[in-house]
Amino acid sequence: MFSKKSRLLACEILTLVVIGIVMIASSSRIWAEAKFQDPLYFMKRQAIFALIGCFVMVGASRIDLMKIRPYAKRLYLLCTIALILVLIPGLGVARNGSRSWFGIGSFLIQPSEFFKIAIILYVSDYLAKRYRVKHFKNDLLYPAFLTMLGFGLILLQPDFGSGIVMVCSIVVIVLAADSPVKYFVRIGMLGVAGLGGLILSAPYRLARITSFINPWQDPLGAGFQIIQSLFAISPGGILGVGFDQSMQKHFYLPEPQTDFIFAIFAEEFGFIGCVLLITLFLLVIYEGMKIALNCADAYLCYVAIGLTSLFAIQVMINLGVVVGLFPVTGITLPFISYGGSSLLVMMGSMGLLMSIANHAQK
Repeated sequence: MFSKKSRLLACEILTLVVIGIVMIASSSRIWAEAKFQDPLYFMKRQAIFALIGCFVMVGASRIDLMKIRPYAKRLYLLCTIALILVLIPGLGVARNGSRSWFGIGSFLIQPSEFFKIAIILYVSDYLAKRYRVKHFKNDLLYPAFLTMLGFGLILLQPDFGSGIVMVCSIVVIVLAADSPVKYFVRIGMLGVAGLGGLILSAPYRLARITSFINPWQDPLGAGFQIIQSLFAISPGGILGVGFDQSMQKHFYLPEPQTDFIFAIFAEEFGFIGCVLLITLFLLVIYEGMKIALNCADAYLCYVAIGLTSLFAIQVMINLGVVVGLFPVTGITLPFISYGGSSLLVMMGSMGLLMSIANHAQK
């Protein structure tokens, strides 16, 4: 099913998916029973998406990205149109204040997840044709425009977290294209100024920053999630309180099966369990970087770097939020958090990494 070079990565991914399903069953049991009268409601749905994701990953591993390359621009345009359409009331589905999904009933698809892959493919193709970045205006202005356009549309949903992950992934690809540091200083200064403006323009973003600095300033409002997350992590100790023995999932930590699932994992499996899980994440990142380094073709190398950084940045931000190192952003933990679109796209992206490994082997 998988080639020899991608078999280890496939095993690591499937292990993470199984851990995710088990943790969703544990973290969501109380919430699901109260809301849907079925303690395994979220676990069953995630298992269905995981099964579909396995087929997606196998299918993606057999795609020849060199044949897909000529259509990278069309994929980007298609996903950009989807980002525009999702903002239209009646087409896009609004949940928790964000209009980020298409769907029928409770089955939802988030177009921003697919946009991340599309822009990585297109920017990788654009930079690979130049091989190295030599001039800001000629080589970087167009990718910067594409990225900011996507970021702006995602921000309108609003989904600040997904936008930040996408932008950071593109920055890593540009770094890999040997871009001069002075260009990043310019972009960085503009980015910091723009980020400050975005934070000040939205009261809820400003509240997240102030709650990050001092969550006890508003313990029942903006600081509630991070405080409850830390209350979940602290009793875990070295070995944890035991599987399915978490107290914070009893309506203390809101919807614990989503962004803050790592807090429940830390409570139940302790420091040792967290070290093992993070080690598994690092192994996936290592395999992705190894695949990128083995690529003789610049396009495939940039795509591998982009897909790996997409995974790594999302893991880093989610874990940082849960332990209080970053402000709350609403980013899921790859393969572990509940979410069908996120799981399918992430498994598909790992399948593309395996495809690149297969191409390098040939």
